[in-house]
Amino acid sequence: MPALSIIIPTYREAGNISLLVHHIRQQTTPGEVEIIVADGGSDDGTANEARLAGADIVVQSTPGRAVQMNAGARLAHADVFYFLHADVYPPPDFAGKILQAVRQGAEAGCFRMRFRSSLWLLKINAFFTRFPFTFCRGGDQSLFITRRLFEQLQGFDENLQIMEDFDIVRRIQQHTRFHVLPDYVTASARKYEQNSWWRVQIANFTVMRMWAKGASQQEMITTYQRMLRYRTSPMPQSHQKTIKMNSQQEDP
Repeated sequence: MPALSIIIPTYREAGNISLLVHHIRQQTTPGEVEIIVADGGSDDGTANEARLAGADIVVQSTPGRAVQMNAGARLAHADVFYFLHADVYPPPDFAGKILQAVRQGAEAGCFRMRFRSSLWLLKINAFFTRFPFTFCRGGDQSLFITRRLFEQLQGFDENLQIMEDFDIVRRIQQHTRFHVLPDYVTASARKYEQNSWWRVQIANFTVMRMWAKGASQQEMITTYQRMLRYRTSPMPQSHQKTIKMNSQQEDP
């Protein structure tokens, strides 16, 4: 039985998913992890690309990250889950580091995050990911959680189409300490490249405030979409070359 179940929600990620699956295989030992891709009805062949790349399980789900991640978790065999976005690359020996943290008592947590970008303003974002505050979190940082705690929390809230990652971290923190491991995942900067650093920061801050004040899902989604031009797109070729160098990068 695998020690870690990696659950990847996807939608139109045909250009990214095979790269991520291969990266995971390079960073883990045979049998150490299982890779579960939960696809939300992609029409670009994402599910097939995941199978060809060697994902252990590919499940088709109703669109929505919360629904998809729960669907993947239901098929998981390990006692520790690791939720990972398709354009985010975990650090070397990430599985060993997660499992060591769990053996030492951690029930949930994430890694710090940096971006595949030379934009210096993104180093500010990266710096704040080392702190344990809820507003410093986000799905791009990935999430590890024990099966026991995940089931106790009843998984992700499937009523949420946005802010599902902040919601589950807040619920985790009501039960236990949330651990931020010192290594870095490396995330795509495509949202910032398609907009601007300031535009994304303002959009994030606006929606975070709306969430804190109890705004409806539709209000937050409409606001976010109005403020940002963002669509899922393949990773630029120049970014693919950086994957193997993640472990050599300096702290932001």
